Amino acid sequence: MIIFPFYTGQICLAPAKRPLLAWVRGLNFHARFLDPDSPQDSFIGKGSVTAEKRLIDDKVETLQKMRQQAHKGGGQQRIDQQHGRGKLTARERLIKLMDEGTFQEIDSFVTHRTTDFGLSERKFLGDAVVTGYGMVYGRQVFAFAQDFTVFGGSLSEVVGTKICKVMDLAVKTGCPIIGLNDSGGARIQEGASSLAAYGDIFLRNTRFSGVIPQISVIMGPSAGGAVYSPAITDFIFMVKGTGQMYITGPDVVKAVTGSEVTHEELGGADSHATRSGVAQFVYETEEKCLEEVRRLLSFLPANNLEDSPTYEADDPAGRSDPELRYLVPDESNRPYDIRDLIYKIVDEADFMEVHQSFAPNIVVGYARFNGRTVGIVGNQPAYLAGVLDINASAKAARFVRFCDCFNIPLVTLVDVPGFMPGVDQEYGGIIRHGAKLIYAYAEATVPKISVIIRKAYGGAYIVMSSKHLSSDINLAWPSAEIAVMGPDGAVNIIYREQIAKAVDPQQTRLELTQDYQEKFTNPYIAASRGYLDDVIDPAETRTSVINSLNMLQNKRDALPAKKHGNIPL
Repeated sequence: MIIFPFYTGQICLAPAKRPLLAWVRGLNFHARFLDPDSPQDSFIGKGSVTAEKRLIDDKVETLQKMRQQAHKGGGQQRIDQQHGRGKLTARERLIKLMDEGTFQEIDSFVTHRTTDFGLSERKFLGDAVVTGYGMVYGRQVFAFAQDFTVFGGSLSEVVGTKICKVMDLAVKTGCPIIGLNDSGGARIQEGASSLAAYGDIFLRNTRFSGVIPQISVIMGPSAGGAVYSPAITDFIFMVKGTGQMYITGPDVVKAVTGSEVTHEELGGADSHATRSGVAQFVYETEEKCLEEVRRLLSFLPANNLEDSPTYEADDPAGRSDPELRYLVPDESNRPYDIRDLIYKIVDEADFMEVHQSFAPNIVVGYARFNGRTVGIVGNQPAYLAGVLDINASAKAARFVRFCDCFNIPLVTLVDVPGFMPGVDQEYGGIIRHGAKLIYAYAEATVPKISVIIRKAYGGAYIVMSSKHLSSDINLAWPSAEIAVMGPDGAVNIIYREQIAKAVDPQQTRLELTQDYQEKFTNPYIAASRGYLDDVIDPAETRTSVINSLNMLQNKRDALPAKKHGNIPL
Protein backbone atom coordinates (compact mmCIF):
# COMPACT_ATOMS: atom_id res chain seq x y z
CA MET A 1 0.00 0.00 0.00
CA ILE A 2 1.25 3.49 -0.88
CA ILE A 3 0.90 6.29 1.70
CA PHE A 4 0.58 9.93 0.54
CA PRO A 5 1.22 12.55 3.24
CA PHE A 6 -0.77 15.66 2.21
CA TYR A 7 0.20 19.18 3.33
CA THR A 8 -2.89 19.26 5.52
CA GLY A 9 -1.42 16.56 7.70
CA GLN A 10 -3.97 14.00 6.56
CA ILE A 11 -2.89 10.58 5.24
CA CYS A 12 -4.45 9.01 2.16
CA LEU A 13 -4.28 5.24 1.68
CA ALA A 14 -4.45 3.94 -1.90
CA PRO A 15 -4.38 0.36 -3.21
CA ALA A 16 -0.93 -0.52 -4.47
CA LYS A 17 -2.35 -1.85 -7.75
CA ARG A 18 -3.76 1.58 -8.74
CA PRO A 19 -1.41 3.36 -11.14
CA LEU A 20 0.89 5.57 -9.15
CA LEU A 21 1.06 8.29 -11.81
CA ALA A 22 -2.66 9.07 -11.54
CA TRP A 23 -2.21 9.89 -7.88
CA VAL A 24 0.78 12.09 -8.37
CA ARG A 25 -0.19 14.26 -11.34
CA GLY A 26 -2.77 16.39 -9.51
CA LEU A 27 -0.48 17.17 -6.57
CA ASN A 28 1.78 20.21 -6.14
CA PHE A 29 4.41 18.38 -4.17
CA HIS A 30 6.72 15.34 -4.58
CA ALA A 31 5.24 12.09 -3.29
CA ARG A 32 7.60 9.55 -1.84
CA PHE A 33 7.40 6.13 -0.39
CA LEU A 34 7.38 6.27 3.34
CA ASP A 35 10.98 6.16 4.49
CA PRO A 36 11.51 6.13 8.24
CA ASP A 37 15.00 7.54 7.78
CA SER A 38 13.87 10.58 5.80
CA PRO A 39 13.21 13.94 7.56
CA GLN A 40 9.51 14.60 8.10
CA ASP A 41 9.43 17.73 5.95
CA SER A 42 10.86 15.82 3.00
CA PHE A 43 7.36 14.56 2.22
CA ILE A 44 6.15 18.10 1.38
CA GLY A 45 7.21 20.00 -1.66
CA LYS A 46 9.45 22.86 -0.58
CA GLY A 47 8.41 25.06 -3.46
CA SER A 48 4.75 24.81 -2.48
CA VAL A 49 5.51 25.65 1.17
CA THR A 50 7.44 28.72 0.13
CA ALA A 51 4.63 29.89 -2.13
CA GLU A 52 2.06 29.34 0.56
CA LYS A 53 4.11 31.24 3.14
CA ARG A 54 4.50 34.07 0.68
CA LEU A 55 0.73 34.14 0.17
CA ILE A 56 0.12 34.29 3.92
CA ASP A 57 2.79 36.97 4.35
CA ASP A 58 1.13 39.03 1.63
CA LYS A 59 -2.21 38.80 3.43
CA VAL A 60 -0.65 39.82 6.74
CA GLU A 61 1.10 42.71 5.02
CA THR A 62 -2.21 43.83 3.53
CA LEU A 63 -3.79 43.68 6.98
CA GLN A 64 -1.01 45.77 8.47
CA LYS A 65 -1.27 48.35 5.69
CA MET A 66 -5.04 48.61 6.17
CA ARG A 67 -4.58 49.00 9.91
CA GLN A 68 -2.01 51.72 9.36
CA GLN A 69 -4.41 53.42 6.98
CA ALA A 70 -7.18 53.25 9.60
CA HIS A 71 -4.83 54.79 12.19
CA LYS A 72 -4.29 57.81 9.94
CA GLY A 73 -7.96 58.76 10.19
CA GLY A 74 -8.64 61.59 7.77
CA GLY A 75 -4.99 61.81 6.73
CA GLN A 76 -1.78 63.40 7.94
CA GLN A 77 -2.82 66.90 6.94
CA ARG A 78 -5.92 66.77 9.11
CA ILE A 79 -3.94 65.19 11.95
CA ASP A 80 -1.53 68.12 11.76
CA GLN A 81 -4.48 70.53 11.83
CA GLN A 82 -5.84 68.76 14.90
CA HIS A 83 -2.50 69.07 16.66
CA GLY A 84 -2.29 72.70 15.55
CA ARG A 85 -5.46 73.42 17.53
CA GLY A 86 -3.81 71.97 20.61
CA LYS A 87 -5.92 68.80 20.39
CA LEU A 88 -4.95 65.14 20.41
CA THR A 89 -6.31 62.70 17.86
CA ALA A 90 -8.98 60.18 18.82
CA ARG A 91 -6.53 57.28 19.18
CA GLU A 92 -4.01 59.39 21.08
CA ARG A 93 -6.74 60.25 23.57
CA LEU A 94 -7.80 56.64 24.05
CA ILE A 95 -4.20 55.52 24.53
CA LYS A 96 -3.70 58.17 27.22
CA LEU A 97 -6.96 57.19 28.91
CA MET A 98 -6.08 53.50 29.15
CA ASP A 99 -3.27 51.77 31.01
CA GLU A 100 -0.20 51.54 28.79
CA GLY A 101 -0.51 48.94 26.05
CA THR A 102 -4.03 47.80 26.97
CA PHE A 103 -6.24 49.54 24.41
CA GLN A 104 -7.84 47.09 21.97
CA GLU A 105 -9.66 48.63 19.03
CA ILE A 106 -12.73 47.08 17.45
CA ASP A 107 -14.50 47.86 14.16
CA SER A 108 -11.45 49.57 12.69
CA PHE A 109 -12.38 48.54 9.13
CA VAL A 110 -15.96 49.81 9.10
CA THR A 111 -16.81 52.37 6.39
CA HIS A 112 -19.90 54.42 5.64
CA ARG A 113 -22.39 53.21 3.05
CA THR A 114 -23.47 56.56 1.61
CA THR A 115 -23.15 57.08 -2.13
CA ASP A 116 -24.76 60.51 -2.54
CA PHE A 117 -22.91 63.83 -2.68
CA GLY A 118 -19.74 62.12 -3.87
CA LEU A 119 -19.20 60.29 -0.60
CA SER A 120 -18.76 56.97 -2.37
CA GLU A 121 -15.28 58.23 -3.32
CA ARG A 122 -14.48 59.45 0.20
CA LYS A 123 -14.32 56.53 2.56
CA PHE A 124 -12.08 56.22 5.59
CA LEU A 125 -11.51 52.98 7.48
CA GLY A 126 -13.24 53.17 10.84
CA ASP A 127 -15.19 56.24 9.75
CA ALA A 128 -15.44 59.10 12.28
CA VAL A 129 -15.15 57.24 15.58
CA VAL A 130 -12.62 54.95 17.26
CA THR A 131 -14.08 52.33 19.61
CA GLY A 132 -12.63 49.66 21.86
CA TYR A 133 -11.76 48.59 25.37
CA GLY A 134 -8.81 48.53 27.74
CA MET A 135 -7.80 48.86 31.36
CA VAL A 136 -7.79 51.76 33.79
CA TYR A 137 -5.80 50.91 36.92
CA GLY A 138 -6.16 47.26 35.97
CA ARG A 139 -9.96 47.36 35.64
CA GLN A 140 -11.70 46.97 32.26
CA VAL A 141 -13.52 49.89 30.66
CA PHE A 142 -15.02 50.53 27.23
CA ALA A 143 -14.66 53.77 25.33
CA PHE A 144 -15.29 55.58 22.07
CA ALA A 145 -13.58 58.67 20.71
CA GLN A 146 -15.04 60.75 17.92
CA ASP A 147 -12.44 61.46 15.23
CA PHE A 148 -12.60 65.07 14.10
CA THR A 149 -10.12 64.37 11.28
CA VAL A 150 -12.80 62.32 9.47
CA PHE A 151 -15.73 64.43 8.26
CA GLY A 152 -15.36 66.64 11.34
CA GLY A 153 -16.29 63.74 13.62
CA SER A 154 -19.85 63.90 12.30
CA LEU A 155 -22.25 61.15 13.30
CA SER A 156 -23.15 58.80 10.46
CA GLU A 157 -25.23 55.65 10.51
CA VAL A 158 -22.17 53.43 10.92
CA VAL A 159 -20.62 55.72 13.53
CA GLY A 160 -23.80 55.34 15.57
CA THR A 161 -23.69 51.58 15.04
CA LYS A 162 -20.10 51.42 16.27
CA ILE A 163 -20.90 53.47 19.38
CA CYS A 164 -23.98 51.37 20.14
CA LYS A 165 -21.97 48.16 19.76
CA VAL A 166 -19.35 49.24 22.27
CA MET A 167 -22.05 50.43 24.68
CA ASP A 168 -23.80 47.06 24.40
CA LEU A 169 -20.53 45.27 25.11
CA ALA A 170 -19.97 47.49 28.15
CA VAL A 171 -23.31 46.64 29.71
CA LYS A 172 -22.99 42.92 28.86
CA THR A 173 -19.66 42.75 30.66
CA GLY A 174 -20.59 45.17 33.45
CA CYS A 175 -17.95 47.82 32.69
CA PRO A 176 -17.99 51.65 32.61
CA ILE A 177 -18.34 53.42 29.25
CA ILE A 178 -16.44 56.62 28.47
CA GLY A 179 -17.25 58.81 25.47
CA LEU A 180 -14.69 61.31 24.16
CA ASN A 181 -16.71 63.88 22.20
CA ASP A 182 -15.27 65.98 19.38
CA SER A 183 -17.87 66.28 16.64
CA GLY A 184 -19.53 68.74 14.33
CA GLY A 185 -22.87 67.02 14.86
CA ALA A 186 -25.04 64.94 12.55
CA ARG A 187 -23.73 64.07 9.09
CA ILE A 188 -26.02 66.16 6.92
CA GLN A 189 -25.47 64.00 3.84
CA GLU A 190 -27.09 61.02 5.57
CA GLY A 191 -30.22 62.84 6.70
CA ALA A 192 -32.63 60.78 8.79
CA SER A 193 -30.17 57.89 9.18
CA SER A 194 -27.88 60.15 11.16
CA LEU A 195 -30.73 61.33 13.37
CA ALA A 196 -31.82 57.74 13.94
CA ALA A 197 -28.29 56.93 15.09
CA TYR A 198 -28.54 59.64 17.75
CA GLY A 199 -31.81 58.14 18.94
CA ASP A 200 -30.21 54.70 19.26
CA ILE A 201 -27.46 56.18 21.43
CA PHE A 202 -29.90 58.17 23.62
CA LEU A 203 -31.92 55.01 24.21
CA ARG A 204 -28.86 53.17 25.48
CA ASN A 205 -27.75 56.11 27.61
CA THR A 206 -31.14 56.01 29.31
CA ARG A 207 -31.53 52.27 29.69
CA PHE A 208 -27.99 51.77 30.94
CA SER A 209 -28.29 54.63 33.44
CA GLY A 210 -27.78 53.26 36.93
CA VAL A 211 -26.42 49.98 35.50
CA ILE A 212 -22.90 51.03 34.49
CA PRO A 213 -21.15 54.38 35.07
CA GLN A 214 -21.30 56.59 31.98
CA ILE A 215 -18.79 59.40 31.56
CA SER A 216 -18.63 62.01 28.78
CA VAL A 217 -15.54 64.06 27.99
CA ILE A 218 -16.10 67.14 25.80
CA MET A 219 -12.81 67.78 24.01
CA GLY A 220 -14.14 69.66 20.99
CA PRO A 221 -17.46 70.94 19.66
CA SER A 222 -20.68 69.19 20.63
CA ALA A 223 -23.68 70.95 19.13
CA GLY A 224 -27.36 70.40 18.48
CA GLY A 225 -28.68 66.92 19.20
CA ALA A 226 -25.15 65.74 19.99
CA VAL A 227 -25.31 67.40 23.42
CA TYR A 228 -28.09 65.20 24.74
CA SER A 229 -26.09 62.00 24.99
CA PRO A 230 -23.55 63.63 27.36
CA ALA A 231 -26.43 65.28 29.23
CA ILE A 232 -27.92 61.87 30.08
CA THR A 233 -24.60 60.43 31.25
CA ASP A 234 -23.46 60.57 34.87
CA PHE A 235 -20.51 62.95 34.59
CA ILE A 236 -19.32 65.50 32.04
CA PHE A 237 -15.69 66.59 31.80
CA MET A 238 -14.74 69.57 29.62
CA VAL A 239 -11.46 70.96 28.34
CA LYS A 240 -11.09 74.72 28.50
CA GLY A 241 -10.75 76.53 25.22
CA THR A 242 -11.67 73.57 23.00
CA GLY A 243 -14.67 71.84 24.59
CA GLN A 244 -17.99 73.49 23.72
CA MET A 245 -21.63 72.45 24.10
CA TYR A 246 -24.75 74.24 22.89
CA ILE A 247 -28.07 73.50 21.25
CA THR A 248 -27.72 76.34 18.73
CA GLY A 249 -24.53 78.17 17.83
CA PRO A 250 -23.75 81.89 18.02
CA ASP A 251 -24.95 82.57 14.46
CA VAL A 252 -28.41 81.14 15.16
CA VAL A 253 -28.61 82.98 18.47
CA LYS A 254 -27.83 86.25 16.72
CA ALA A 255 -30.37 85.61 13.95
CA VAL A 256 -33.15 84.76 16.39
CA THR A 257 -32.46 87.06 19.34
CA GLY A 258 -30.10 89.69 17.97
CA SER A 259 -27.59 88.94 20.71
CA GLU A 260 -23.94 88.54 19.83
CA VAL A 261 -22.05 85.91 21.77
CA THR A 262 -18.87 83.92 21.19
CA HIS A 263 -18.67 80.14 21.07
CA GLU A 264 -16.84 80.11 24.39
CA GLU A 265 -19.28 82.47 26.10
CA LEU A 266 -22.24 80.50 24.86
CA GLY A 267 -21.10 76.95 25.44
CA GLY A 268 -17.56 76.94 26.78
CA ALA A 269 -16.28 75.04 29.77
CA ASP A 270 -16.48 77.94 32.21
CA SER A 271 -20.07 78.73 31.23
CA HIS A 272 -21.23 75.16 31.85
CA ALA A 273 -19.15 74.73 35.01
CA THR A 274 -20.34 77.90 36.75
CA ARG A 275 -23.68 78.99 35.26
CA SER A 276 -25.60 76.08 33.73
CA GLY A 277 -24.16 73.30 35.87
CA VAL A 278 -24.01 71.01 32.83
CA ALA A 279 -20.32 70.15 33.37
CA GLN A 280 -19.07 68.64 36.61
CA PHE A 281 -15.32 68.88 35.86
CA VAL A 282 -13.25 71.39 33.88
CA TYR A 283 -9.51 71.22 33.17
CA GLU A 284 -6.98 73.28 31.25
CA THR A 285 -5.46 70.50 29.10
CA GLU A 286 -6.60 67.26 27.53
CA GLU A 287 -3.88 65.34 29.34
CA LYS A 288 -4.99 66.61 32.76
CA CYS A 289 -8.63 66.00 31.89
CA LEU A 290 -8.02 62.36 30.96
CA GLU A 291 -5.90 61.88 34.07
CA GLU A 292 -8.81 63.07 36.20
CA VAL A 293 -11.22 60.76 34.37
CA ARG A 294 -8.96 57.90 35.45
CA ARG A 295 -8.97 59.23 39.00
CA LEU A 296 -12.76 59.37 39.11
CA LEU A 297 -12.99 55.79 37.84
CA SER A 298 -10.77 54.68 40.73
CA PHE A 299 -13.55 55.70 43.14
CA LEU A 300 -16.40 54.03 41.25
CA PRO A 301 -17.61 50.44 40.97
CA ALA A 302 -17.70 48.81 37.54
CA ASN A 303 -21.47 48.36 37.70
CA ASN A 304 -24.49 48.45 40.00
CA LEU A 305 -23.93 44.89 41.28
CA GLU A 306 -20.40 45.51 42.53
CA ASP A 307 -18.88 47.57 45.30
CA SER A 308 -16.27 50.25 44.69
CA PRO A 309 -12.66 49.06 44.73
CA THR A 310 -10.96 49.15 48.10
CA TYR A 311 -7.40 50.26 48.74
CA GLU A 312 -4.97 49.71 51.56
CA ALA A 313 -4.99 52.94 53.53
CA ASP A 314 -1.87 54.23 55.27
CA ASP A 315 -4.14 56.50 57.28
CA PRO A 316 -5.06 54.78 60.60
CA ALA A 317 -8.79 54.18 61.07
CA GLY A 318 -8.51 55.21 64.72
CA ARG A 319 -6.75 58.50 64.02
CA SER A 320 -8.11 61.40 66.07
CA ASP A 321 -7.52 65.09 65.38
CA PRO A 322 -7.84 67.47 68.35
CA GLU A 323 -7.58 70.46 65.98
CA LEU A 324 -11.12 69.71 64.81
CA ARG A 325 -12.43 70.95 68.16
CA TYR A 326 -11.34 74.48 67.21
CA LEU A 327 -11.93 74.40 63.46
CA VAL A 328 -15.52 75.65 63.54
CA PRO A 329 -16.21 79.11 65.03
CA ASP A 330 -18.61 79.04 67.95
CA GLU A 331 -20.56 81.99 66.56
CA SER A 332 -23.11 80.54 64.19
CA ASN A 333 -22.80 83.41 61.67
CA ARG A 334 -19.03 83.19 61.21
CA PRO A 335 -17.91 81.36 58.03
CA TYR A 336 -15.38 78.56 57.60
CA ASP A 337 -14.54 76.20 54.74
CA ILE A 338 -16.20 72.80 55.07
CA ARG A 339 -13.46 71.34 52.88
CA ASP A 340 -10.95 71.95 55.68
CA LEU A 341 -13.01 69.55 57.77
CA ILE A 342 -13.33 67.01 54.95
CA TYR A 343 -9.57 66.92 54.32
CA LYS A 344 -8.94 66.22 58.01
CA ILE A 345 -11.28 63.25 58.35
CA VAL A 346 -10.91 61.32 55.06
CA ASP A 347 -8.05 59.00 54.08
CA GLU A 348 -4.84 60.90 53.34
CA ALA A 349 -6.72 64.17 52.66
CA ASP A 350 -7.77 62.77 49.26
CA PHE A 351 -11.08 64.33 48.22
CA MET A 352 -12.28 64.59 44.62
CA GLU A 353 -14.83 67.37 44.51
CA VAL A 354 -17.64 67.18 41.96
CA HIS A 355 -19.29 70.30 40.49
CA GLN A 356 -16.78 72.48 42.33
CA SER A 357 -17.67 75.75 40.55
CA PHE A 358 -21.44 75.31 40.44
CA ALA A 359 -23.64 76.07 43.47
CA PRO A 360 -20.60 76.44 45.77
CA ASN A 361 -22.88 76.76 48.82
CA ILE A 362 -22.92 72.97 48.91
CA VAL A 363 -19.92 70.65 48.44
CA VAL A 364 -20.16 67.13 47.01
CA GLY A 365 -17.48 64.65 46.04
CA TYR A 366 -15.73 61.35 46.61
CA ALA A 367 -13.26 60.27 49.27
CA ARG A 368 -12.33 57.15 51.18
CA PHE A 369 -12.68 56.08 54.77
CA ASN A 370 -10.41 53.18 55.70
CA GLY A 371 -9.88 52.43 52.01
CA ARG A 372 -13.56 52.37 51.01
CA THR A 373 -15.24 54.90 48.72
CA VAL A 374 -17.91 57.19 50.15
CA GLY A 375 -19.87 60.09 48.70
CA ILE A 376 -19.66 63.26 50.80
CA VAL A 377 -22.28 66.02 50.89
CA GLY A 378 -21.57 69.10 53.00
CA ASN A 379 -23.07 72.56 53.37
CA GLN A 380 -20.49 75.27 52.69
CA PRO A 381 -20.65 78.09 55.29
CA ALA A 382 -17.96 79.98 53.35
CA TYR A 383 -20.48 80.75 50.58
CA LEU A 384 -23.96 82.16 51.25
CA ALA A 385 -23.64 80.74 54.78
CA GLY A 386 -24.28 77.27 53.35
CA VAL A 387 -27.93 78.02 52.59
CA LEU A 388 -29.88 75.67 50.32
CA ASP A 389 -31.10 77.26 47.09
CA ILE A 390 -32.37 75.96 43.75
CA ASN A 391 -28.98 75.08 42.30
CA ALA A 392 -27.59 73.58 45.50
CA SER A 393 -30.65 71.36 45.89
CA ALA A 394 -30.45 70.05 42.32
CA LYS A 395 -26.69 69.53 42.53
CA ALA A 396 -26.84 67.55 45.76
CA ALA A 397 -29.90 65.54 44.71
CA ARG A 398 -28.22 64.34 41.51
CA PHE A 399 -25.10 63.36 43.43
CA VAL A 400 -27.05 61.46 46.09
CA ARG A 401 -28.97 59.53 43.46
CA PHE A 402 -25.81 58.52 41.63
CA CYS A 403 -24.27 57.22 44.85
CA ASP A 404 -27.42 55.25 45.60
CA CYS A 405 -27.39 53.74 42.08
CA PHE A 406 -23.89 52.38 42.57
CA ASN A 407 -23.83 51.26 46.20
CA ILE A 408 -21.68 54.14 47.44
CA PRO A 409 -22.35 55.05 51.12
CA LEU A 410 -23.23 58.66 51.89
CA VAL A 411 -21.68 60.85 54.59
CA THR A 412 -23.44 64.19 55.09
CA LEU A 413 -21.86 67.10 56.99
CA VAL A 414 -24.57 69.49 58.09
CA ASP A 415 -24.27 73.21 58.78
CA VAL A 416 -27.32 74.78 57.17
CA PRO A 417 -29.30 77.88 58.16
CA GLY A 418 -32.28 76.99 55.97
CA PHE A 419 -33.52 77.55 52.42
CA MET A 420 -32.72 80.72 50.52
CA PRO A 421 -35.56 83.26 50.78
CA GLY A 422 -36.47 85.61 47.95
CA VAL A 423 -38.84 86.25 45.08
CA ASP A 424 -36.40 84.87 42.49
CA GLN A 425 -36.08 81.62 44.39
CA GLU A 426 -39.83 81.22 44.84
CA TYR A 427 -40.59 82.02 41.21
CA GLY A 428 -37.74 79.77 40.11
CA GLY A 429 -39.32 76.81 41.89
CA ILE A 430 -37.36 76.43 45.13
CA ILE A 431 -40.22 74.29 46.47
CA ARG A 432 -39.96 71.84 43.59
CA HIS A 433 -36.17 71.81 43.48
CA GLY A 434 -35.83 71.52 47.24
CA ALA A 435 -38.18 68.54 47.11
CA LYS A 436 -35.71 66.79 44.78
CA LEU A 437 -33.17 66.61 47.59
CA ILE A 438 -35.77 65.30 50.02
CA TYR A 439 -36.74 62.67 47.48
CA ALA A 440 -33.14 61.67 46.79
CA TYR A 441 -32.23 61.13 50.44
CA ALA A 442 -35.52 59.43 51.32
CA GLU A 443 -35.25 57.06 48.36
CA ALA A 444 -31.59 56.12 48.90
CA THR A 445 -31.03 52.68 50.44
CA VAL A 446 -27.23 52.82 50.76
CA PRO A 447 -25.66 53.37 54.20
CA LYS A 448 -26.39 56.96 55.23
CA ILE A 449 -24.47 58.75 57.98
CA SER A 450 -24.83 62.40 58.92
CA VAL A 451 -22.85 64.63 61.26
CA ILE A 452 -24.38 67.93 62.36
CA ILE A 453 -21.46 70.32 62.77
CA ARG A 454 -23.22 73.53 63.79
CA LYS A 455 -26.55 74.80 62.44
CA ALA A 456 -29.48 72.64 61.35
CA TYR A 457 -32.51 74.90 61.09
CA GLY A 458 -36.04 74.38 59.84
CA GLY A 459 -36.91 72.29 56.82
CA ALA A 460 -33.26 72.24 55.78
CA TYR A 461 -32.49 70.15 58.88
CA ILE A 462 -34.98 67.54 57.70
CA VAL A 463 -33.67 67.58 54.11
CA MET A 464 -30.00 67.05 55.00
CA SER A 465 -30.17 63.29 55.66
CA SER A 466 -32.07 63.52 58.93
CA LYS A 467 -33.25 60.51 60.89
CA HIS A 468 -36.74 61.29 59.59
CA LEU A 469 -35.62 60.50 56.01
CA SER A 470 -34.35 57.07 57.07
CA SER A 471 -30.74 58.02 57.74
CA ASP A 472 -29.00 55.14 59.51
CA ILE A 473 -26.63 56.94 61.89
CA ASN A 474 -27.03 60.57 62.89
CA LEU A 475 -24.24 62.18 64.90
CA ALA A 476 -23.68 65.71 66.15
CA TRP A 477 -20.90 67.80 67.58
CA PRO A 478 -21.54 69.52 70.92
CA SER A 479 -21.75 72.80 68.97
CA ALA A 480 -24.80 71.61 66.99
CA GLU A 481 -27.96 73.70 67.01
CA ILE A 482 -31.18 71.99 65.92
CA ALA A 483 -34.26 74.18 65.81
CA VAL A 484 -37.14 75.38 63.69
CA MET A 485 -35.20 78.58 63.06
CA GLY A 486 -32.21 80.47 64.41
CA PRO A 487 -32.36 81.75 68.01
CA ASP A 488 -32.59 85.41 66.97
CA GLY A 489 -35.60 84.86 64.73
CA ALA A 490 -37.31 82.58 67.24
CA VAL A 491 -36.91 85.04 70.11
CA ASN A 492 -38.22 87.95 68.02
CA ILE A 493 -41.40 85.97 67.32
CA ILE A 494 -41.96 84.28 70.68
CA TYR A 495 -41.06 87.24 72.90
CA ARG A 496 -42.17 90.09 70.67
CA GLU A 497 -44.39 91.78 73.27
CA GLN A 498 -41.99 91.21 76.17
CA ILE A 499 -39.13 92.78 74.25
CA ALA A 500 -41.27 95.73 73.15
CA LYS A 501 -42.28 96.51 76.77
CA ALA A 502 -38.78 96.10 78.23
CA VAL A 503 -36.87 99.08 79.59
CA ASP A 504 -33.79 97.93 77.64
CA PRO A 505 -35.14 95.95 74.64
CA GLN A 506 -31.68 95.14 73.28
CA GLN A 507 -30.42 93.68 76.54
CA THR A 508 -33.66 91.77 77.04
CA ARG A 509 -33.42 90.30 73.55
CA LEU A 510 -29.83 89.22 74.19
CA GLU A 511 -30.72 87.51 77.47
CA LEU A 512 -33.74 85.77 75.99
CA THR A 513 -31.66 84.60 73.01
CA GLN A 514 -29.00 83.08 75.25
CA ASP A 515 -31.67 81.37 77.34
CA TYR A 516 -33.35 80.02 74.21
CA GLN A 517 -30.03 78.62 72.91
CA GLU A 518 -29.28 76.85 76.18
CA LYS A 519 -32.72 75.31 76.45
CA PHE A 520 -33.76 74.51 72.92
CA THR A 521 -30.95 74.54 70.35
CA ASN A 522 -28.36 72.25 71.88
CA PRO A 523 -27.98 68.72 70.44
CA TYR A 524 -29.06 66.94 73.61
CA ILE A 525 -32.73 67.78 73.13
CA ALA A 526 -32.74 65.96 69.78
CA ALA A 527 -30.60 63.15 71.23
CA SER A 528 -33.11 62.64 74.05
CA ARG A 529 -35.78 61.95 71.45
CA GLY A 530 -33.62 59.56 69.42
CA TYR A 531 -33.24 61.94 66.49
CA LEU A 532 -29.49 61.77 67.09
CA ASP A 533 -27.70 58.51 67.79
CA ASP A 534 -24.78 60.15 69.57
CA VAL A 535 -23.08 63.43 70.35
CA ILE A 536 -19.38 63.03 69.65
CA ASP A 537 -16.08 64.73 70.35
CA PRO A 538 -15.13 66.53 67.11
CA ALA A 539 -11.65 65.03 67.39
CA GLU A 540 -13.19 61.54 67.01
CA THR A 541 -15.24 62.30 63.89
CA ARG A 542 -13.17 60.10 61.59
CA THR A 543 -13.29 57.15 63.98
CA SER A 544 -17.03 57.52 64.52
CA VAL A 545 -17.75 57.61 60.78
CA ILE A 546 -15.56 54.56 60.10
CA ASN A 547 -17.16 52.59 62.93
CA SER A 548 -20.59 53.42 61.53
CA LEU A 549 -19.55 52.40 58.01
CA ASN A 550 -18.20 49.10 59.32
CA MET A 551 -21.44 48.44 61.16
CA LEU A 552 -23.51 49.21 58.06
CA GLN A 553 -21.32 47.25 55.65
CA ASN A 554 -23.94 44.52 55.13
CA LYS A 555 -26.99 46.79 55.22
CA ARG A 556 -29.96 45.57 53.21
CA ASP A 557 -32.96 47.77 52.53
CA ALA A 558 -35.72 47.73 49.94
CA LEU A 559 -38.35 50.11 48.61
CA PRO A 560 -42.00 49.22 48.06
CA ALA A 561 -42.62 47.37 44.79
CA LYS A 562 -43.31 49.84 41.96
CA LYS A 563 -42.32 50.59 38.41
CA HIS A 564 -40.53 53.78 39.46
CA GLY A 565 -41.19 56.84 41.59
CA ASN A 566 -42.19 60.26 40.31
CA ILE A 567 -39.40 62.56 41.47
CA PRO A 568 -40.46 66.23 41.19
CA LEU A 569 -38.50 67.09 38.06
